[in-house]
This record gives sequence, structure tokens and C-alpha cells, in this order.
Amino acid sequence: MQAIRASSFHPPRLNPVALITLAAACLIGAPVAFALFTGVIGGGGDAWTHIVSTQLLGYTMTTLAVIALTAALILLFAVPTAWFVSLNEFPGRGFFEWALILPLAAPGYVLAYAWADAADVAGPIQSALRDMTGLSARDYWFPNVYSVPGLSFVMASALFPYAYLTARAAFSNLSLCTMEAARSLGASPRRLFLQVALPAARPAIFAGLALALMETAADYGAASYLGVQTLSVGIFRAWHSFSEPAVAARLAVLLILIAFGLQFIERIARGRGGIQQTATRWRTPRRQKLGALSGWAVAIGCSLVLLLSFVIPVTRLIWVSAETGLGQGQIVRPFLNSLTLALAGSAAAFVLALTITIGARQNRFSQFVGRFAAGAGYAAPGIVLALGALFILSWTGFSVAGPAALIFLVWIYASRFTAAGAEPLNAAFSRAPASLGNAARSLGASRFQRLVRVDLPVAMSGASAAAIILFVEMLKELPATLMLRPFNWDTLAVQAFAYASDERLAAATLPSLLITAAGLGPVVLLSLQLTRAGQSRAAG
Repeated sequence: MQAIRASSFHPPRLNPVALITLAAACLIGAPVAFALFTGVIGGGGDAWTHIVSTQLLGYTMTTLAVIALTAALILLFAVPTAWFVSLNEFPGRGFFEWALILPLAAPGYVLAYAWADAADVAGPIQSALRDMTGLSARDYWFPNVYSVPGLSFVMASALFPYAYLTARAAFSNLSLCTMEAARSLGASPRRLFLQVALPAARPAIFAGLALALMETAADYGAASYLGVQTLSVGIFRAWHSFSEPAVAARLAVLLILIAFGLQFIERIARGRGGIQQTATRWRTPRRQKLGALSGWAVAIGCSLVLLLSFVIPVTRLIWVSAETGLGQGQIVRPFLNSLTLALAGSAAAFVLALTITIGARQNRFSQFVGRFAAGAGYAAPGIVLALGALFILSWTGFSVAGPAALIFLVWIYASRFTAAGAEPLNAAFSRAPASLGNAARSLGASRFQRLVRVDLPVAMSGASAAAIILFVEMLKELPATLMLRPFNWDTLAVQAFAYASDERLAAATLPSLLITAAGLGPVVLLSLQLTRAGQSRAAG
């Protein structure tokens, strides 16, 4: 019996797909692993002791305060608009359904430049206020953009579409049976929202909120420009201004812990689940037509959100750019550099996302390794991944110059955003019936044949959404590009940040607008795709 048991035991073997998935996971996770390793074992010395005693608490508390206030503002912007757009009819609903995603095209640092100029004492908003009231600047209080609330408002304006999209999808998929049962029991619209719809959609809302807050924690451009001392600003300052990479790595460990904490909270919220749609008779409820007064009030509210988050700041940038009449000759090369890096990074991230998505369908080992590495790369801010790449460059003997730096930068882009590309691919697989794979297996198809003839065609249905998301995110990336780009290889983001930091906002408007314009087309396309998909589900 013992001989039989011994002969029947086999250690787990890694098939080629699992090995490729493992290699992709190592490629994704290496930068964050190096940053963590250096932060844990690296000696901080006197510089670290000084930061611990004077600045560490301030960096940490400021970062947490920005995250908390941004979360509140995102929920305020995203959840009510998603509810009304999904399940109510009001004037302009069709327009707001896709237009509320437009702020994704403008990165937070671009909105920070615009709002800092528009809300300045000499800016158009306060100037108009003084003209209307006859007051002087000392006679009234006005919100200060250069503050934690100001940064939180800017980040919420740029990132609330993450939570809006997930909340809209959750509200649109609510069960008709559940909604009708609540109405039959006398639930008012307010109670229906608070006690039925909101609990059911909470996991999806938390998923979008967690993504937005991880981006908030990772932000460097807006925080640096507005003078808010977050951990990202401290990391960049320790590396660039004080030439203390070990200190920067230790600060990076704290930032990664915060990001992983947000991801952990999101996983817990998702695990609680909600009201699931498990039968065809549980159809999506029809939208309720609001009364004239209520409908226009909702339309005004959605308009206000869109104005604050996108229309006013972008219009201000257009006005300043047109007013100064800057030439475009100096912008061509940064524009081409941005497109080159975004396209190369998107291609690399898409290949990695496709690899770990397909690997996750092969066995549990590949699923765990791929998802853990992608989650770690996405949770780690770009500034941390760039720091890890710098340690790898130092260890291998390469310098931050020439093709090597560009290759490392594309690598960091791919490591940072592979998870964002994997989500649409996972969604594509989840929509495919399991009978496809079972049928191929019953017909004697090998693992490789199923991969080529079944898995890849299914994954391609989510390819466009994945590619769009990856391109837009990489086009906006700033801190990693600042740290790793070769000399004389400025992107639009780097050029805009440099001009704005030198208080040359007029010169920063054109690259800022080009970043927004380049991301606007893909965002509109993605928004229209999501709208058509929702209409198809409703019709079905």
C-alpha cells in the first residue's frame, strides 16, 4: 500500500502555459520587488533619521487625508449621477450617460494647472466675483486650491469616472424582481435607492473607488504643483533633490502599504457580493421618468459635475492658449515621443495582460501568480516602480540614457498598467459560455489548439477596450517618465509639468491640451461602446 501511495504521488508540474505566465508575472513584479527589497534592507542613515523625526508623520497623514477627502468627493460625484443616469429618464440623460466619462481624458495634474489659474486671485472667477460685488480680495473668503481640500477636489474631478462606470454598471444590472418587490412594499424612491440599490451596488462602487484612490495615492504631478506634501512628493524629493535613493525606497514601502490596504479593502467589499442576477426572468428594470421639476434638477446637477470636472478647466486652458498664441513648433517632438511611448507601452502591457488572462484559465497556480503580480504592479505607484527600475539599472550597470532607458520606461509602463488591460479581457472571457471549451475538449483538441481556436478569439472581443484603457493611462503617466526618460526625450506630460513648475502656465497649456485631446478620442470611443453594450443588454 505504501508503495502504491508513493508511486501515485506526483509533484505539481508546470506546463508551458504556466511557465510563460510565471515569466510574465516575474516581469511585471520585478520593479516593485526591487523597490520593496531595497526599502526594507537599505540603510537610511542620518537622512532617514531626519525624515522620521521631522517629516514622515506629515507625509503619511497628508496622504491619508487626501485619500479620505477624495473618496468622499468621488462618492458625491459618481454615485448619484450613476443612479439617475441608469434608472431614470430626465432631460439630457443620453448625453450625460457618456459625457460624464470625459474627465478620464484629462490627468489630475492638467486639471490642477487649470484650476490654479482659474481660481487664483487674479483669475477669471475671483475677478468676476469682485466685479459683481464691488468687494476687494481682502473682503471675502475663497477656497484655496493650494491645499489638501484643493488637491482632493482636483483628484476627485479627474478620477470619479472610475466609480461612476462601476456604479452605473451595477445599477443597470439590478434585478427587476427585487425592485418591483420593494416598490410593492411601499418603498419610496429615496428608500429604494438607500436600502435596496445602494447595498446591492456597493461591491462594484468600492471596486471603482479603490482604483481611483490608488491613483490618488500615486499622484505626484498635481500634489507637487499644488504644494501638498504627500508621500509621492517626499519620494521624488528624496531621490531627486537629496540624492538619497535608500530613503526614497523606505518611503516607497509606506506608499505601497497604503495602496495594498486600499486593494485589500476593495477585495473584502467585492467578496461580500450583492444581489445577483441568476435567471432570465430577473430582467433589468426600466428607467423611471422623472417629473419636470425633478428631471431638470437632476440635469442641472449632472451639468454642474461635468462643468466642474471637465468643461471649466479645459475651457480655461483653451482660452489661455488662444490668448497667448504660442507656436506649435516646440511641441511636435514631445507629442511624437508621447505617442511612441504610449503605443509601445500599450503593446507590451496588452501582451502581458493577455498572457496572464489566458494563463489564469489553465490552472490555479497560473491564476494566482498572474493576478497577484498584476495587482502588485497596479497597486504600486509609478514613482515606486520607477525607483525599482533605477535600482535594477544600478545593479546591472546600465545608465539612464539612450535606448536602455526607453526600454526600461516601456517596461515600467507595462508593469504599472497590465492589470488595467487584464480587466476587459477577463470580462470578455466571463461572457463566453463554458460550453465552448468543453466542446473543443470533447472533440479532442489539444491545449494549444484550444488556446489558438477558442481562447484567443474570445479574448479579442475585449481587446479594443483593453487597448484604449492602456493607451490613455500611459499617455498621462508623469512621475515614472520624469525619473527614467533619457535626456532630451521630453513627453507632453514632462513638458507641461516643467513649464507649470517654472510658473509659465501659458506655455504649459498647449501640451496639457494635447494630452487631453489625445486621450479624448479613445475615452469617447470607450464611452460609446459601453453605452451601446448597455442598450443591447436592455433590449435583450
